Amino acid sequence: MSVNFPEEITRLAMVEEKLHDALAKLEETVAGYEKEYMESKRYLAANWNEMDSMEKFSNERSITQIENAGNLSLERRTKIEKLINSPYFSRIDFRYNGENDAEQIYIGQFSFTDNNNQILVYDWRAPISSMYYDHELGRASYEAPVGLIEGDIVLKRQYKIKNGQMEYALESSINIDDDVLQRELSSTSDEKMKTIIATIQKEQNQIIRNDKANVLVIQGVAGSGKTSIALHRVAYLLYRYKDRLSANNVVIMSPNKVFADYISNVLPELGEEPISEISFEDIAKMELSGVLEYERITDQMENFTPEWLERSSFKSTPAFRILVNEYLEYADNAYFEPRECSFGQFVIPKDYIQSRYHAYRNRPIFKRFAEIADDILDRIKTDNIRGHKLPSRSEVIKKLTPMFKMKNTMALYTNFYTHISKPEMFVPVGKNKLEWPDVFPYIYFKIFAWGIGGFQTIQHLVIDEMQDYTPIQYAVVNKMFRCRKTILGDFGQSVNPYNLHSLDAFKDIFGSIDIVELNKSYRSTYEIIEFAKKLQNDQNIEPAPRHGDKPDLIHCDSQQAELFVIKEEVSKFIKGNYATLGILFKNFQQAKELHEELSREYQAHLLDSDSTKFANGITITTIFMSKGLEFDEVIIPYANAETYSSAHERSLLYVACTRAMHKLTLSYHGNITRLLYGGKTIKR
Repeated sequence: MSVNFPEEITRLAMVEEKLHDALAKLEETVAGYEKEYMESKRYLAANWNEMDSMEKFSNERSITQIENAGNLSLERRTKIEKLINSPYFSRIDFRYNGENDAEQIYIGQFSFTDNNNQILVYDWRAPISSMYYDHELGRASYEAPVGLIEGDIVLKRQYKIKNGQMEYALESSINIDDDVLQRELSSTSDEKMKTIIATIQKEQNQIIRNDKANVLVIQGVAGSGKTSIALHRVAYLLYRYKDRLSANNVVIMSPNKVFADYISNVLPELGEEPISEISFEDIAKMELSGVLEYERITDQMENFTPEWLERSSFKSTPAFRILVNEYLEYADNAYFEPRECSFGQFVIPKDYIQSRYHAYRNRPIFKRFAEIADDILDRIKTDNIRGHKLPSRSEVIKKLTPMFKMKNTMALYTNFYTHISKPEMFVPVGKNKLEWPDVFPYIYFKIFAWGIGGFQTIQHLVIDEMQDYTPIQYAVVNKMFRCRKTILGDFGQSVNPYNLHSLDAFKDIFGSIDIVELNKSYRSTYEIIEFAKKLQNDQNIEPAPRHGDKPDLIHCDSQQAELFVIKEEVSKFIKGNYATLGILFKNFQQAKELHEELSREYQAHLLDSDSTKFANGITITTIFMSKGLEFDEVIIPYANAETYSSAHERSLLYVACTRAMHKLTLSYHGNITRLLYGGKTIKR
């Protein structure tokens, strides 16, 4: 597209020239720091033996300062290099109240100031930049550190600049948001999640810039961009509070390592350090390592029995968490049986021990005894006027510990099911091995009994795929991470049929929460979303007006014929322009068998629970593993009545269909599942 604004070409050339000048100076600065650093290291090594301790300290501190300054220059150089490729993506002209002339505000990935301290590009996270996302032409305002600034937006443009060349410039009069958004949505997917700073919508911007909520819950339909929004919110908070918040203080809880890899590029692209990621399985390993083994959820979900399903369902409800809390409160009071203790000539009354036990009721059960022992020793020391030998701390603790009826966490956990008259709900896999549904209830009991170290340095936790975790899991997380949280997901996309909770359950666990809903889906074409809506009867999901082909429903005479059809579709993909194809199955055994078959002719990636990378090309995996991912094209084999029939399987199909951006194909042999209708039926 041609650019109809010659002044924009002139301005871009000026900015590019200044960026190149800044880059050249930074290259010199970085080289200078590198030289100074190496010379200082060599000097320190050569003169180490002749230096006193103060000289060594002074030289080491100097080297650290040089290193820190060099790293800052490297970081700045990286940002300038990215700006040279694309300095900015939008412009607003803002006329402040009471002024005649409007200020030209260019907005980009990072800020850039010239040698005269003139701001040539504003960071998209700057307060003034929020007007671009929140306002059209006319009255506008933004919150600055000094208060509300008001005025008028008199011009609004959006640009596409690539490799330093302006590909197009659009005026707001032709609805730039829709036009540019269509261009971005029509592009192919990638092996890494992309940034969305050029196409952030008003409702998304308000979520990103919400820095007041202690717990923000984002209920977003499939393809609404909730994960990207959460990551951009992290980038905004790191920018907004850079003096007291760093990437080291933020953690994201992701469903698996593949998803973590898929989203790993977003924050670095926004100029921030990558944040750490953790999963519920990581927490299980940390808390149970060396104590208990457990069966992984991915193994049990594909091979469960009706009895296992009943046990899992029971432990996945808000009511179960309430039962647990009621029992632990009862155990706290009923299972401690104090008695009089003698230590030589010193007698500690039962009532004193009882009172000290209750004084420390906010402490874990087995941690209280050390506190009580200290109080007892202080009391004995006060009364020890004759200088008798004092008992040791460990001796006192040893006498106190048996006063609690349950000797360890497992005894307490087992007794819980007896206490509620449901002993059949706890069935260990072996002597020291738990079913997955018991893992987090057990950890919750362990916290009650022994406490938990937690993550004291973490100031913000992001939890993705909120619909797939149980109330008791959230209760554990809330004790481990006593910080602000962003929690996101979609209750319409649950791939775990046993979790029975809602937003109301979140309020019970986290207290005051802010809830926002995102109903517009940007990932898939209008036709794919309309098809998926009928699966879940989900009228809340609103498709973006981007059109494509209807999903294909391909009927095959046999399983062998279906395999031939899948190979045909794979060949079309390879010859086409799409970057990613996902072939999604209900269970891993089916995925593994197809991978073995296709690998004879094609290069295909098999994703399982141990995979760590997401790559372009052909990916074969389960629907469970595909959570959060997106593909240009999706194939769902075996879409017959035998494979998909239950309410849970309806949810699986919904998740699978909404992974597709541009093309969706479902194949089947036998009778098509009654859950599906609305696509193009093709006979093969």
